[in-house]
Amino acid sequence: MSDIIRRDPRAEWIARNRLHPLHAAMQPVQHSWMGPNGIIRKNVHGVGFIGPNGIKRIDRSGAQQGGAAKRTAAVDVQLPLHQVPMPAFYISVVPDMVGGRLSSHDRDLLGLARQLAGSDGAVLAVVFGEHKENAFATAGVDRLLVLDGQAFDGYSPEQRVQGLRAVDNQFNPRHWLLPDSRSGGGELGRRFAASLKERPATRVWQIKGDECIGRAGAGQQDLARPLPRLILAAVECAEPVSETRHEVLPVELSTSLARSLPRIEDLGAVAVDPAAIPMAEAEFIFSGGNGVKDWALFHQTAAALGATEGASRVAVDDGFMARDRQVGASGTWVTARVYVAVGISGAIQHLQGIGACDKVVAINLDPTCDMIKRADLSVIGESAAILQALIDAVHTYRNGAKRDAA
Repeated sequence: MSDIIRRDPRAEWIARNRLHPLHAAMQPVQHSWMGPNGIIRKNVHGVGFIGPNGIKRIDRSGAQQGGAAKRTAAVDVQLPLHQVPMPAFYISVVPDMVGGRLSSHDRDLLGLARQLAGSDGAVLAVVFGEHKENAFATAGVDRLLVLDGQAFDGYSPEQRVQGLRAVDNQFNPRHWLLPDSRSGGGELGRRFAASLKERPATRVWQIKGDECIGRAGAGQQDLARPLPRLILAAVECAEPVSETRHEVLPVELSTSLARSLPRIEDLGAVAVDPAAIPMAEAEFIFSGGNGVKDWALFHQTAAALGATEGASRVAVDDGFMARDRQVGASGTWVTARVYVAVGISGAIQHLQGIGACDKVVAINLDPTCDMIKRADLSVIGESAAILQALIDAVHTYRNGAKRDAA
C-alpha cells in the first residue's frame, strides 16, 4: 500500500460547512485540552446532551462531563516558579493601581519589565498606599516595595517623587517603567524624569534590543530612539506574564522618608456622573436584561447605588438601553470590580464580556441559569421587589451615617 497521504476534498468541504448534516461527524473528537497556562480548555461546541425535544443542549456547568472535578484540578495546577535569589540588576515598575488593583495597562507594563529583566534581573514593583491586589505573583513581580503612610494618600505627586528618588538611590534600577496613562502614571513619570534630569521615552509601544518605538504626531507616526533609563509605556506595550509565577519577596527602604512641605493641596475627589463613565473604565456596573420589567425602578436603583448602567443585548435590541451600554462579546468587554446582573440569564457572549470582572452578583428568578452559575453571589427572586428593598437599604444606611456624623 502506498504511503502517500490522499486528501478528500469532499470531506474537507463538509468539515468547513456547518450547515451540512455530516458536519459534526467530520469534527475532531477532542473536547478538552491543556492550555499554555496549565488550565483545562473546553470546546463548548463539542460537548452537551440531547434534550427531550431532540435539541442539543450545552451544559456549561460541566456536571454531566465531570466538569466540577476538572475545574478543581485546573485551579490546583501550579505554574513554574521563577526565582531570582541574587538579582544582577532591577527593573522598577510603578503601576497605577487604580482601585488598589493591577489594571490591564499595569499588567502589560509588568510584561514589558519581565522582557527587560530576562533571567538575571528582577522586576521591582513600587506601590503607593494600601492595595487590594493578591495576584502579583502571576503578574511577574519578583520584589514588592510598598510605600504607605498618610503622606502618599490622595494626590501627592511631590511626596511620591521623593519616594521614587529614595528607591532609585537604594536599588539603582537599570530601567524605570511607568504607564503613560491619565490615571497618574503619565504625570508622575514626567515629574520623576524632571527630578532625575533625564529625558524619558513617552508613549512607548515596542522595544527592540537597545531601541524603543513610541507614538508621535498625534498618534499617526512612530518615533524610534535609543532605549533610555526612564520609559513611559502605552497600552499593549507587551504581552502580560502568563506562563510563570514569581516570588513577590517584600523589600523595604533602608532609610526613612522625610515628609516634604507640599505645594499642592488635595481637596479630595470630584463627584462624577456614573452615566458619563465609559463602560470599559467603570468599576461598578449595574446591568439589566430581559428579566427587568420596571425600568424606571432599575434606573432609580442604579442612581441610588452610584453605579454605571449596562444592559444585555436583548434589552438593547428592545430599546430599553442605548447601544453603547451593551455588555458582552457583541458589545463592550468590561473589567468592573463589581458587576450586578439583574434579570440576565447569561448568554455565552455576555459571559465572555464579563469574564474579567472581579465580583459578579446575579439577581434572577431562575436558579439554574448560567449567570447564577457564574455569579459569586446570587439572589433568587422577583427583581422589582429586590431592587426596592435594595433602595430602602441604601437610604437607611446613608441616613444612619448622617446621624452618626451629626
